[in-house]
Amino acid sequence: MDATVDTAAEPRAGSNVWLAVMGSIIGAFIAVLNIQITNASLPDIQGAIGAGIDDGGWISTSYLVAEIVVIPLTGFLAPVFSLRRYLLANTVLFLAMSVACAFAGNLQQMIVLRALQGFFGGVLIPLAFTITLTMLPRRQQPVGMAMFALSATFAPAIGPTIGGYLTETYGWQYIFYVNLVPGAIMLAALLPSLPRTPMRLGLLREGDWPGIATLAIGLASLQTVLEEGNKDDWFGSPFIVRLSLVAAVALTLFIWIELTTKKPLLNLRLLLRRNFGLGSIANVILGMALYGSVFLLPSYLSRMQGYNAQQVGEVLAWTGLPQLVLIPFVPRLMRHFDARLLVAVGLGLFAASCFLNIDLNQDYSGPQLLFPNLVRAIGQALVMTPLSVLATGGIEREQAGSASAMFNMMRNLGGSVGIAALQTLLTRREQFHSSVITQTVSLLNEATRQRLTMMQRYFMSTGTADPATAWHDAVVAVGRTVREQAYFLAYGDTFCLMGATLLLAVIATVLVRQITGGGAGAH
Repeated sequence: MDATVDTAAEPRAGSNVWLAVMGSIIGAFIAVLNIQITNASLPDIQGAIGAGIDDGGWISTSYLVAEIVVIPLTGFLAPVFSLRRYLLANTVLFLAMSVACAFAGNLQQMIVLRALQGFFGGVLIPLAFTITLTMLPRRQQPVGMAMFALSATFAPAIGPTIGGYLTETYGWQYIFYVNLVPGAIMLAALLPSLPRTPMRLGLLREGDWPGIATLAIGLASLQTVLEEGNKDDWFGSPFIVRLSLVAAVALTLFIWIELTTKKPLLNLRLLLRRNFGLGSIANVILGMALYGSVFLLPSYLSRMQGYNAQQVGEVLAWTGLPQLVLIPFVPRLMRHFDARLLVAVGLGLFAASCFLNIDLNQDYSGPQLLFPNLVRAIGQALVMTPLSVLATGGIEREQAGSASAMFNMMRNLGGSVGIAALQTLLTRREQFHSSVITQTVSLLNEATRQRLTMMQRYFMSTGTADPATAWHDAVVAVGRTVREQAYFLAYGDTFCLMGATLLLAVIATVLVRQITGGGAGAH
């Protein structure tokens, strides 16, 4: 449905509306920030609470599972308790859980507290999107969407930078305390600006409870599979197989329920609308690349270049900080250029930045990543605002809750799919390249024998008296070099896949219709 209404006669938003929009977007920012901010600090947190390397992954997984479950429920629960009460209560509880996480004494406590933090924080993301769609006039929605883009693309990029700095400078607890200052600002902005409306508890009786139950079970199972699958060897693990079956059955039932019930939790038929459907596809791919790149770069820098958390953060800052400058100018660009062109150029630049990282080697570290990261920053800055406006063009105000929930849920789910796919590809391609390289590194090869002999002499000259031990050390060193080279090639393959996937999003964007007059509420 195209939005072709003249919006010139619409009144401009007052200061109270902008205060509500800014306050809610601060909430979305800190909620998204907390997806990534712990990743740089996981080794420190694991050591402090006595968690093993494998079990420590649940510190992130528990937050993500709870967050992705609550996002689609928000459109239903906000009218029940009133948007004001629901948003303020969840903000306070999110901040309380943030502080509680800093005092967790063991892994079990941390997992429970992180899940609660994710459950309350997940509410903040779709409500910021909904407030932007429903409270701002259509001609001002691009400005609101630009502000929301700071939470959607800037927060994931800057999360490791903030997390690394706080961990190295003050200690891991401060990655949770950091939420308090923006949280207090958010509450100060929302208290006087959000309209007071009565609770409608009667809506609970009309709730799509079968849909809620199947969606919660399906999403929780799917998210856990995506987060833990690579570590547990995917379908080689009975746990992953069982969860996959649960997710498939529950989500299939959810789709059937939503398409047959009179008052569905989510209006899935919105996906049949050309702009929202294609925009959602592009949004899923954007999520895959956003979170995928934030996974790949720290992994590469720490594993292959020996960077610590703060050094990794300093490199990633060049992906995040330029967006803070560029995103506010995007609404102005949208007045002069087709929004589809801006999204296509942004996705193209994002893809180009990935292709620039294909030829990795020992000498390719922070300084060499500067230019690709700047290209990525420009690309990310151009994408989110026009994509959101294009996707929500023609969405009626009463459908804004469903649209917001699905749009944000799919971006986060895309991120989980992207990380899982990249982790698996990295493992498989490292094995492949190791196998190929090993075929050329054989004792039957004269160059290999000469290399081993030289290394044996080196080890003997540096204190190894036994020739057999020195030969063993030489073989181990060559094996380590082979694996290191295989990993460089595997990381290059993952960046190549990510770039190619982003080009698919460009195709989806080209097929979207141009809209006039903004987002939700246009008819």
